[in-house]
Amino acid sequence: MKINGNFIAPADTHIWGNIIVGGCLELGPHSTVGGYVEAESIVIGHDVRIKGPLHVLETATICDNACLHSIRAGGNITLRPGVRVGDVNCDETIFVYGKVTSERLFGRAVKVYGI
Repeated sequence: MKINGNFIAPADTHIWGNIIVGGCLELGPHSTVGGYVEAESIVIGHDVRIKGPLHVLETATICDNACLHSIRAGGNITLRPGVRVGDVNCDETIFVYGKVTSERLFGRAVKVYGI
């Protein structure tokens, strides 16, 4: 699915394939994506599942208990408590709030709050 602009998906949205958004993507709680995701910026709701890699040109905010394959961002990445993700790569700062599970964190800086 390709969208030229911003896209706000409500809770419990299920996308079987890939999604490419030309603007900001806001994916509601308990949603799933079966493929990869590309967007300019992104906000992932709590308990979201994305099976493919996530590629973001700017910032990414990943809310509580989301489960992701991997993240690559050009800007900052914010990870909330309970996030499970493979590799996390960004050109700026990774902000980690609480306990997250990740294979690797690569960024200009990694700041951890409230372990």
